[in-house]
Amino acid sequence: MRKFRSVLIGLVCVAAVIALVVFLDAEPENFRAKYEGTDLSQDVSGIGRSDTYGGYLRAHQNAPKAEEGAKVDVLSFEGNAEILSDEDGSEYVYTSDSSYVTWKVNVAQSGMYNIRIDYMAGESRGVDVERELYINGELPFAGAGQLTFNRLWTDAGEVTQDNQGNDIRPSQKEVFAWQKAFLKDDMGYQIEPYQFYLEKGENTISLKSVNEPMKIRAMELLPVAGQITYEEYLSAQPEASMSEEAKKFSVTIQGEDAYLRSSPSLYARYDRSSADTKPYSVKNTVLNYIGGDPWRTAGQWIEWEFEVPEDGYYAISVKARQAYQRGSVSARSLYIDGEIPFEEASIISFDYDTSWELYTLSDENGTPYKFYLEKGAHTIRLEATLGEMGTILSQIEESIYRLNLIYRKILVLTGVNPDRFRDYNLAKVYPDVLEAMDLESKRLYKLVDDSVAITGQKSDRVAVAQTLANQLEKFCLYNERITKQFTNFKDNITSLGTAMQNMSECKLDIDLLIVSGEDAKLPKVRDGFVAKAIHEIRSCVMSFFVDYNSLGNKYEEGEEEDLIEVWIVTGRDQSTVLKTMIDDNFTRDYHVKVNVKLVVADTLLTAVVAGNGPDVVLSLGSWFPVNYAMRNAVEDLTQFEDFDEIIKPFYESAILPAEYNGGIYALPETQEFSVLFYRKDVLEELQVTAPDTWDELIALLPTIQGNNMSVGISYPDIATVDLSILNSLIYQNGGQIYDEDGKKTLIDEESGVTAFKLYTSLYNDYGLPTVFDFVSRFRSGEMPIGIANYSVYNTLVVSAPEIRNLWDFTLFPGTIRTDENGEAYIDRSVHSQGLSCMMIATDDEKVKQNAWKFMKWWVNADTQARFGREIESILGSSARYTTANRDALKQLAWSKDELKVLEEQMASTVGFREIAGGYSTTRHMTNAIRRVINTKEDARETLITYARTINEEIRIKRKEFGLPLE
Repeated sequence: MRKFRSVLIGLVCVAAVIALVVFLDAEPENFRAKYEGTDLSQDVSGIGRSDTYGGYLRAHQNAPKAEEGAKVDVLSFEGNAEILSDEDGSEYVYTSDSSYVTWKVNVAQSGMYNIRIDYMAGESRGVDVERELYINGELPFAGAGQLTFNRLWTDAGEVTQDNQGNDIRPSQKEVFAWQKAFLKDDMGYQIEPYQFYLEKGENTISLKSVNEPMKIRAMELLPVAGQITYEEYLSAQPEASMSEEAKKFSVTIQGEDAYLRSSPSLYARYDRSSADTKPYSVKNTVLNYIGGDPWRTAGQWIEWEFEVPEDGYYAISVKARQAYQRGSVSARSLYIDGEIPFEEASIISFDYDTSWELYTLSDENGTPYKFYLEKGAHTIRLEATLGEMGTILSQIEESIYRLNLIYRKILVLTGVNPDRFRDYNLAKVYPDVLEAMDLESKRLYKLVDDSVAITGQKSDRVAVAQTLANQLEKFCLYNERITKQFTNFKDNITSLGTAMQNMSECKLDIDLLIVSGEDAKLPKVRDGFVAKAIHEIRSCVMSFFVDYNSLGNKYEEGEEEDLIEVWIVTGRDQSTVLKTMIDDNFTRDYHVKVNVKLVVADTLLTAVVAGNGPDVVLSLGSWFPVNYAMRNAVEDLTQFEDFDEIIKPFYESAILPAEYNGGIYALPETQEFSVLFYRKDVLEELQVTAPDTWDELIALLPTIQGNNMSVGISYPDIATVDLSILNSLIYQNGGQIYDEDGKKTLIDEESGVTAFKLYTSLYNDYGLPTVFDFVSRFRSGEMPIGIANYSVYNTLVVSAPEIRNLWDFTLFPGTIRTDENGEAYIDRSVHSQGLSCMMIATDDEKVKQNAWKFMKWWVNADTQARFGREIESILGSSARYTTANRDALKQLAWSKDELKVLEEQMASTVGFREIAGGYSTTRHMTNAIRRVINTKEDARETLITYARTINEEIRIKRKEFGLPLE
């Protein structure tokens, strides 16, 4: 009995503890009580942005909406543009990628207007057109400085099949046609077109080119008008007496049969994850849906054509799948013949579901919408939209900006790592910061409530906002927590930025669309447990018979006369694009068949040694060519007569890493180098400009560090051995890493010692951090200047939307030198590196010639530009290709100003030579840096000591390979 009583008491205690935890963790239904009655539209002085669209609307909240519009006489302008004629004789204004054009327009009343432009993208690089809009000479708000105009794309041909029965997706070609577009938010946060305030009388409207040429045929100022409701739409349509045949009419439009799209990435795709995707195959690659990962950005659209047999009312159904974001909805706007028919069609939501669902477009009661269509051809367009989440995301973006300002203000006082035991007296020093924290906490609580109201549940993404709101609330109550949780506070801000990025994605798959009469029977979606189980079994069995590593057309060795094998070591997306390009371009034009295999780089050595290697290997690091050349495992490409012609589009710096003993053993694919990134807004606050030289950079350090900020200079840590900055300093001081014959290192010469002293002094004397996350610190503004590989641009564009237009990059800092004429100049030499392709050694002359044809085709400008555009279209801006081909670089999606910086810096690149024993150079230069910084040893003596060690290793390796020692 006593034992039973003890157990019972224990159970009661456990239950009490659980009940207490549940009670303490219980959240209120909403947080309205925390922010109700507070004016959330006002900013604390000095903490907020004054150039947002929301602020612009608040500034003109009392302005009336215009009652009548006005047409702009586009042919009467001022600026650098020209008037040209279309084929039908109609005139238009052609604006280049460097134009600034101004028009005068008279409006009848002061008020808010929408602006619509009738335009056609000019023939150029195939990227979206970008413009800045000025009203009466001023940029009205930040968003007006980043207006985007889509191009039109379609399939360049029919879908074909390879010799394995797999569909080959046709490439994309641009369609040049006139489009009408309202000026809208390029991020999609604002669903409706931008509203612009104009005074009564004469005003000026100016368009400044940022990227790509554009033809303008018309421009209108229109009254701000909302969409009509569904009831108003129905009442405006005529009565229709449809035949029984028309009522039972149904036409199925396969998603992959879209005929027009806003981006070349929105092409037909293959899905083998469901048995209900039509058409279906587990053996072959069948293009059977459209959308997916690339259809993730607001404003992207896909359009289909269809016909109906007679005038009348029809329903529209979409078989779709949103399996990307649990707890979120993906929204689309529906256009019929280029117009949204009624307000309810502007936001069509697709809930999260891993299976296909057939959505018949209906009202809130489930009654299908009736769309009136006249007999004949029509178009359906689905455009990605953020819907009601757009406003939430816009507010989150502004919140992140204010939170980073709060963080930086506190940072000035406390530094990155505040003293936990010191009272900084923040309430007296920064009362405005605590007031801003309190206000931001309430804003974030409201954002959480608004998000839950839209999605119906609290996702893990919006939970980050709640965490920050709670943390800010506690900071206001207990000021001492700010310094104790300062690092965590910054991490939470970064997490909120990442969550915002994820929430802004609105991916969706489309299998098919159905346009049907009211009596038509719709097909059932069969994607249940049994169908899935059968599908998985079939897929498993088929995996034993299908070689998924071989891509596209597959040829048997010995059966084909002109056949080569190409290995690629990057990723499946890259290999798939490559094989598609080979099949529809290279093999067609050169009549050489190619087997492509995706492999891991580590398998190459064993395969070559065993005699089972490929003929050509792509995307190898710069280490490979020379090291294989020393072992006579690759071909010297200078043996081909047209070699000199082929390498003309490349700088010598891109070729240098493949040079060995007078031969060249690879062709460059990519070339990466460093540039200087800087936060425009932070430098403006500090009243300084981006540095042009190392002396200017060092002169800026007291100002930057005096505000407890820092500068990012890459350090060779354990994870990433990056010596690019030190190598660049050596080059800028007139030095080299090796002598001309590669027999010894020259880093111990005076130029090398000078560069080494400067580099190590950045950490020892000026206190720059050796370990840091540049992207994170750059986003927060804690590191307003940093030197990094220019590919970091891609990361920042995608991962830091909250600081768009607030940062830029410029030339790598230089060193002032004097030429032979006594004239001073800035030496901007910068270290470069990249990937390359090489030909495995062979005695078969025919294979050698065919492999050379392939390599020439692969590195030419057109191929590299197409590969870069297709990879970016699949993986997004974060995967922008860093081609080594100068002509191809001009065809990628860089703006005019960005391209100017890259071209100028690329001209100053210096390649890193690979030599026998060269591995020891990187290793021991890294050891020298760490010793000087960690143990504070003399820089000169340390470098000289390690230079001797490097030379000893080079001598040993040269002796091993039978190379001359003296």
